[in-house]
Amino acid sequence: QVQLVESGGGSVQAGGSLRLSCAASGRTYSRNAMAWFRQAPGKERDFVAGINWSGGIRYSDSVKGRSTISRDDAKNILYLEMNSLKPEDTAVYYCAAGQWLVVAATRYDYWGQGTPVTVSS
Repeated sequence: QVQLVESGGGSVQAGGSLRLSCAASGRTYSRNAMAWFRQAPGKERDFVAGINWSGGIRYSDSVKGRSTISRDDAKNILYLEMNSLKPEDTAVYYCAAGQWLVVAATRYDYWGQGTPVTVSS
């Protein structure tokens, strides 16, 4: 089993920044790839950014250039730093773990409880 606990969400004005954290515990081999997804009210859960065990990184077009994903394997923490936030970034952000760095939410086996981000204009 893998346990994921997100933190760092909150309310921020447009143009601001946030750093989300995801503390991971449990089977290391079950979290070769870790990713951030987000889900706005009434919408599907969308891929935001992901990183695999070898350092490979993917970003969605919606956050590319404004966000940085990183992982501290010594501390078992995944980070997502988001800058130049926009109102359309408002969503609940979820941390996920799986075997492969892919964009499909269904391919991830473990999920955190989510942390809300609200960006006001």
